[in-house]
Amino acid sequence: MYKLIAIDIDDTLINDQKEVTPATQQALEAAVAKGVVVTLATGRAYASAHKIARQTGLNVPIITYQGALVKNLLDENVLYERYVPLVAARRLYEFCVERNLHLQTYIDDKLYTREDNQKIKDYTELNNTEYFVEPVFSKVIEQPAPKLLIIDEPEVLDELIPELRELLGNEVHITKSKPHFLEIMHHEGTKGHALAFLANHFGCDLSETIAIGDSWNDHEMLECAGLGIAMENAIPDLKKLADYITRSNNEDGVKHAIDKFVLNVE
Repeated sequence: MYKLIAIDIDDTLINDQKEVTPATQQALEAAVAKGVVVTLATGRAYASAHKIARQTGLNVPIITYQGALVKNLLDENVLYERYVPLVAARRLYEFCVERNLHLQTYIDDKLYTREDNQKIKDYTELNNTEYFVEPVFSKVIEQPAPKLLIIDEPEVLDELIPELRELLGNEVHITKSKPHFLEIMHHEGTKGHALAFLANHFGCDLSETIAIGDSWNDHEMLECAGLGIAMENAIPDLKKLADYITRSNNEDGVKHAIDKFVLNVE
Protein backbone atom coordinates (compact mmCIF):
# COMPACT_ATOMS: atom_id res chain seq x y z
CA MET A 1 0.00 0.00 0.00
CA TYR A 2 1.25 3.46 -0.86
CA LYS A 3 1.45 5.82 2.12
CA LEU A 4 2.58 9.15 0.65
CA ILE A 5 1.68 10.92 -2.62
CA ALA A 6 3.50 14.04 -3.84
CA ILE A 7 1.72 15.93 -6.62
CA ASP A 8 2.99 18.78 -8.77
CA ILE A 9 0.56 21.71 -9.14
CA ASP A 10 0.80 23.43 -12.53
CA ASP A 11 -0.25 21.28 -15.51
CA THR A 12 -0.64 18.33 -13.12
CA LEU A 13 -3.07 18.88 -10.23
CA ILE A 14 -4.77 21.87 -11.83
CA ASN A 15 -6.21 21.99 -15.34
CA ASP A 16 -5.60 24.68 -17.93
CA GLN A 17 -8.27 26.82 -16.25
CA LYS A 18 -6.12 26.72 -13.08
CA GLU A 19 -8.76 24.68 -11.25
CA VAL A 20 -8.77 21.52 -9.16
CA THR A 21 -11.84 19.76 -10.55
CA PRO A 22 -14.49 18.35 -8.17
CA ALA A 23 -13.62 14.82 -9.35
CA THR A 24 -9.93 15.27 -8.52
CA GLN A 25 -10.83 16.90 -5.20
CA GLN A 26 -12.95 13.86 -4.28
CA ALA A 27 -10.05 11.53 -5.14
CA LEU A 28 -7.69 13.53 -2.90
CA GLU A 29 -10.16 13.36 -0.03
CA ALA A 30 -10.70 9.61 -0.55
CA ALA A 31 -6.94 8.98 -0.43
CA VAL A 32 -6.61 11.02 2.79
CA ALA A 33 -9.59 9.17 4.30
CA LYS A 34 -7.75 5.92 3.57
CA GLY A 35 -4.81 7.15 5.66
CA VAL A 36 -2.54 8.23 2.82
CA VAL A 37 -0.54 11.45 3.22
CA VAL A 38 -1.23 13.67 0.21
CA THR A 39 1.11 16.60 -0.35
CA LEU A 40 2.00 19.09 -3.07
CA ALA A 41 5.45 19.41 -4.65
CA THR A 42 5.87 22.60 -6.65
CA GLY A 43 8.32 25.17 -7.90
CA ARG A 44 5.95 27.84 -6.66
CA ALA A 45 6.66 29.92 -3.58
CA TYR A 46 4.96 28.84 -0.37
CA ALA A 47 2.86 32.02 -0.48
CA SER A 48 1.34 30.86 -3.76
CA ALA A 49 1.25 27.09 -3.15
CA HIS A 50 -0.40 27.18 0.26
CA LYS A 51 -3.53 28.84 -1.18
CA ILE A 52 -4.13 25.86 -3.46
CA ALA A 53 -3.24 23.40 -0.72
CA ARG A 54 -5.74 24.96 1.69
CA GLN A 55 -8.44 25.02 -1.01
CA THR A 56 -8.02 21.28 -1.37
CA GLY A 57 -8.29 20.80 2.40
CA LEU A 58 -4.74 19.53 2.95
CA ASN A 59 -3.12 20.15 6.34
CA VAL A 60 0.30 18.54 5.86
CA PRO A 61 3.79 19.86 5.07
CA ILE A 62 4.08 20.89 1.41
CA ILE A 63 7.13 20.97 -0.87
CA THR A 64 7.77 24.40 -2.42
CA TYR A 65 10.53 26.23 -4.33
CA GLN A 66 11.37 22.99 -6.21
CA GLY A 67 12.14 21.30 -2.88
CA ALA A 68 14.17 24.06 -1.24
CA LEU A 69 11.44 24.64 1.38
CA VAL A 70 9.16 22.16 3.12
CA LYS A 71 6.70 23.95 5.37
CA ASN A 72 3.81 22.74 7.49
CA LEU A 73 0.40 24.08 6.51
CA LEU A 74 -1.04 23.68 9.99
CA ASP A 75 1.38 25.85 12.00
CA GLU A 76 3.65 27.11 9.16
CA ASN A 77 6.63 25.50 10.85
CA VAL A 78 9.62 25.10 8.50
CA LEU A 79 10.76 21.47 8.38
CA TYR A 80 13.35 21.56 5.59
CA GLU A 81 15.12 24.56 4.07
CA ARG A 82 18.01 25.01 1.67
CA TYR A 83 19.27 28.39 0.42
CA VAL A 84 21.22 29.12 -2.75
CA PRO A 85 24.89 29.41 -1.64
CA LEU A 86 25.83 33.09 -1.43
CA VAL A 87 28.94 32.77 -3.62
CA ALA A 88 26.86 31.17 -6.37
CA ALA A 89 24.11 33.79 -6.02
CA ARG A 90 26.65 36.61 -6.44
CA ARG A 91 28.21 34.96 -9.48
CA LEU A 92 24.81 34.43 -11.06
CA TYR A 93 23.83 38.05 -10.46
CA GLU A 94 27.03 39.35 -12.08
CA PHE A 95 26.55 36.98 -15.01
CA CYS A 96 22.97 38.20 -15.56
CA VAL A 97 24.04 41.85 -15.40
CA GLU A 98 26.77 41.23 -17.99
CA ARG A 99 24.41 39.37 -20.33
CA ASN A 100 21.42 41.64 -19.65
CA LEU A 101 19.32 38.65 -18.54
CA HIS A 102 16.12 38.89 -16.53
CA LEU A 103 16.77 37.66 -12.98
CA GLN A 104 14.31 37.39 -10.09
CA THR A 105 14.39 35.85 -6.65
CA TYR A 106 12.42 35.27 -3.45
CA ILE A 107 13.31 36.70 -0.04
CA ASP A 108 11.07 35.84 2.92
CA ASP A 109 8.48 34.48 0.46
CA LYS A 110 8.33 37.78 -1.46
CA LEU A 111 9.22 38.01 -5.15
CA TYR A 112 11.85 40.57 -6.20
CA THR A 113 12.92 41.58 -9.69
CA ARG A 114 15.72 43.77 -11.05
CA GLU A 115 13.37 45.70 -13.32
CA ASP A 116 9.69 45.99 -14.14
CA ASN A 117 9.23 44.36 -17.52
CA GLN A 118 6.87 42.12 -19.47
CA LYS A 119 8.63 38.97 -18.28
CA ILE A 120 7.83 39.59 -14.61
CA LYS A 121 4.29 40.67 -15.49
CA ASP A 122 3.63 37.47 -17.46
CA TYR A 123 5.22 35.33 -14.74
CA THR A 124 3.14 36.80 -11.92
CA GLU A 125 -0.04 36.58 -13.98
CA LEU A 126 0.48 32.81 -14.16
CA ASN A 127 0.31 32.31 -10.40
CA ASN A 128 -1.28 35.54 -9.19
CA THR A 129 1.78 36.70 -7.25
CA GLU A 130 2.66 40.19 -6.05
CA TYR A 131 6.17 41.38 -6.92
CA PHE A 132 8.59 44.11 -5.86
CA VAL A 133 11.07 45.99 -8.04
CA GLU A 134 14.50 46.51 -6.47
CA PRO A 135 16.82 48.48 -8.80
CA VAL A 136 19.78 47.98 -6.42
CA PHE A 137 19.51 44.22 -6.81
CA SER A 138 22.91 43.61 -5.25
CA LYS A 139 21.22 44.22 -1.87
CA VAL A 140 18.70 41.47 -2.54
CA ILE A 141 21.36 38.99 -3.67
CA GLU A 142 23.09 39.22 -0.28
CA GLN A 143 20.02 37.80 1.49
CA PRO A 144 19.14 34.10 1.85
CA ALA A 145 17.07 32.90 -1.11
CA PRO A 146 15.53 29.47 -1.78
CA LYS A 147 15.77 30.00 -5.54
CA LEU A 148 16.72 32.40 -8.31
CA LEU A 149 15.06 32.36 -11.69
CA ILE A 150 16.02 33.48 -15.19
CA ILE A 151 13.27 34.03 -17.76
CA ASP A 152 14.11 33.91 -21.47
CA GLU A 153 13.46 32.06 -24.71
CA PRO A 154 13.83 28.25 -24.36
CA GLU A 155 16.75 28.05 -26.80
CA VAL A 156 18.59 30.84 -24.94
CA LEU A 157 18.14 29.01 -21.64
CA ASP A 158 19.34 25.73 -23.16
CA GLU A 159 22.56 27.45 -24.19
CA LEU A 160 22.99 28.99 -20.73
CA ILE A 161 22.70 25.73 -18.78
CA PRO A 162 26.21 24.31 -19.49
CA GLU A 163 27.77 27.76 -18.92
CA LEU A 164 26.01 28.17 -15.60
CA ARG A 165 26.87 24.66 -14.45
CA GLU A 166 30.54 25.46 -14.99
CA LEU A 167 30.27 28.91 -13.41
CA LEU A 168 28.23 27.95 -10.35
CA GLY A 169 29.62 24.48 -9.64
CA ASN A 170 28.16 21.48 -7.83
CA GLU A 171 26.70 23.43 -4.92
CA VAL A 172 23.63 24.41 -6.96
CA HIS A 173 20.84 22.57 -8.73
CA ILE A 174 19.76 23.97 -12.12
CA THR A 175 16.50 22.94 -13.73
CA LYS A 176 13.83 24.11 -16.16
CA SER A 177 10.36 24.14 -14.62
CA LYS A 178 8.78 25.40 -17.85
CA PRO A 179 10.38 26.08 -21.26
CA HIS A 180 10.94 29.78 -20.43
CA PHE A 181 11.94 29.35 -16.75
CA LEU A 182 15.45 28.40 -15.64
CA GLU A 183 15.63 27.92 -11.88
CA ILE A 184 18.68 27.78 -9.62
CA MET A 185 18.51 26.24 -6.13
CA HIS A 186 20.83 24.68 -3.54
CA HIS A 187 21.99 21.26 -4.77
CA GLU A 188 19.72 19.65 -2.14
CA GLY A 189 16.81 21.87 -3.15
CA THR A 190 15.10 19.32 -5.39
CA LYS A 191 11.71 17.67 -5.22
CA GLY A 192 13.53 14.35 -4.88
CA HIS A 193 15.44 15.45 -1.76
CA ALA A 194 12.26 16.91 -0.28
CA LEU A 195 10.25 13.76 -0.99
CA ALA A 196 12.92 11.63 0.71
CA PHE A 197 12.83 14.00 3.69
CA LEU A 198 9.03 13.77 3.97
CA ALA A 199 9.03 9.99 3.63
CA ASN A 200 11.42 9.81 6.57
CA HIS A 201 9.36 12.43 8.44
CA PHE A 202 6.22 10.32 8.14
CA GLY A 203 8.04 7.05 8.80
CA CYS A 204 7.51 5.42 5.44
CA ASP A 205 9.89 3.94 2.91
CA LEU A 206 10.44 5.60 -0.47
CA SER A 207 9.07 2.43 -2.04
CA GLU A 208 5.74 3.37 -0.44
CA THR A 209 5.59 6.78 -2.15
CA ILE A 210 4.03 8.03 -5.38
CA ALA A 211 5.17 11.13 -7.30
CA ILE A 212 3.10 12.72 -10.07
CA GLY A 213 4.37 15.47 -12.40
CA ASP A 214 4.67 16.85 -15.93
CA SER A 215 7.95 18.81 -16.25
CA TRP A 216 11.67 18.11 -16.03
CA ASN A 217 11.83 19.64 -12.55
CA ASP A 218 9.73 16.65 -11.43
CA HIS A 219 12.18 14.00 -12.62
CA GLU A 220 14.10 13.69 -9.32
CA MET A 221 10.97 12.86 -7.36
CA LEU A 222 9.65 10.48 -10.04
CA GLU A 223 12.97 8.66 -10.02
CA CYS A 224 13.20 8.29 -6.24
CA ALA A 225 9.53 7.50 -5.57
CA GLY A 226 8.30 3.94 -5.41
CA LEU A 227 5.97 4.79 -8.28
CA GLY A 228 6.75 7.65 -10.66
CA ILE A 229 3.77 8.85 -12.69
CA ALA A 230 3.91 11.27 -15.62
CA MET A 231 0.90 13.13 -16.96
CA GLU A 232 -0.20 12.51 -20.55
CA ASN A 233 0.65 16.19 -21.17
CA ALA A 234 4.15 15.75 -19.66
CA ILE A 235 7.32 16.45 -21.62
CA PRO A 236 8.59 13.38 -23.55
CA ASP A 237 11.75 12.97 -21.42
CA LEU A 238 9.67 12.66 -18.24
CA LYS A 239 7.36 10.10 -19.85
CA LYS A 240 10.39 7.99 -20.78
CA LEU A 241 11.50 7.57 -17.17
CA ALA A 242 8.01 7.29 -15.61
CA ASP A 243 6.65 3.96 -14.35
CA TYR A 244 3.18 4.90 -15.53
CA ILE A 245 1.56 7.57 -17.72
CA THR A 246 -1.82 8.81 -16.53
CA ARG A 247 -4.35 10.98 -18.31
CA SER A 248 -3.73 14.69 -18.94
CA ASN A 249 -4.34 17.50 -16.47
CA ASN A 250 -7.51 18.36 -18.41
CA GLU A 251 -8.79 14.78 -18.09
CA ASP A 252 -8.43 14.34 -14.31
CA GLY A 253 -5.13 12.53 -14.64
CA VAL A 254 -4.38 12.83 -10.92
CA LYS A 255 -7.77 11.32 -10.06
CA HIS A 256 -7.17 8.47 -12.50
CA ALA A 257 -3.78 7.71 -10.88
CA ILE A 258 -5.19 7.79 -7.34
CA ASP A 259 -8.14 5.60 -8.35
CA LYS A 260 -5.85 3.03 -9.92
CA PHE A 261 -2.99 2.83 -7.43
CA VAL A 262 -4.45 3.97 -4.09
CA LEU A 263 -8.20 3.39 -4.12
CA ASN A 264 -7.96 0.31 -6.35
CA VAL A 265 -10.85 1.34 -8.58
CA GLU A 266 -10.79 1.96 -12.33
